[in-house]
Amino acid sequence: MKIIKPWVELAEIDGVKVMKSLERAAKHCYRTEGNIKENSYDHFLRNCINRGHESVLEHEKVTIRICCDVGAYKDITRHRLASFSIESTRYCNYSKDKFGNQISFIEPCNIEDEELFLAWQQCMEQIEKTYHEMASKGATPDQLRFLLPHSTAAELTMTANIREWRHIFALRADKHAHPSIQQFMIPLLLYFKKQMPALFDEVEYNEEFDPKKYAEIKIIQ
Repeated sequence: MKIIKPWVELAEIDGVKVMKSLERAAKHCYRTEGNIKENSYDHFLRNCINRGHESVLEHEKVTIRICCDVGAYKDITRHRLASFSIESTRYCNYSKDKFGNQISFIEPCNIEDEELFLAWQQCMEQIEKTYHEMASKGATPDQLRFLLPHSTAAELTMTANIREWRHIFALRADKHAHPSIQQFMIPLLLYFKKQMPALFDEVEYNEEFDPKKYAEIKIIQ
């Protein structure tokens, strides 16, 4: 059994390039492309958002790769205006060498009591033991997946346009979202804010969430 922390991986975002692209697309509406200046995108895009003219934000998209618990990705994949490619627990056999002959579980960020954490850990260990026992007796992956709990780690690739990312963050970085989702959505939002401030500056998030629990954001150069 392996206990791991969640992470998010994505290619480095050239925020200025994205924002300039959106400005040009939006100014086609008014045929005012000739008014584009070096930094005019910032004020212009903020005005678009303030006026509710957000359809232009759909012209750019961002793709990320996430490792999270099954419970978290069940919530994330409810966003219909995004695309997902998800690790299939029906076809992945975690008793094979490919997975190190073990199941990976995401460390729960909201179980801090030592006694409760130990109970959780023992439960995961028993699940893995039963998984291997059934696999050795010929159980198929789509039979074995009935054993897997929400804590099971799984990877997925997710793509959404800028408008949808704003919507996703508004819901999933909020204090009412499950802690395991806030854990990776908040630091991802903070990265988006840094790279594309005109588009994400005013998107709020749960500032009370402990930064020490943030998932790692891996940037591919």
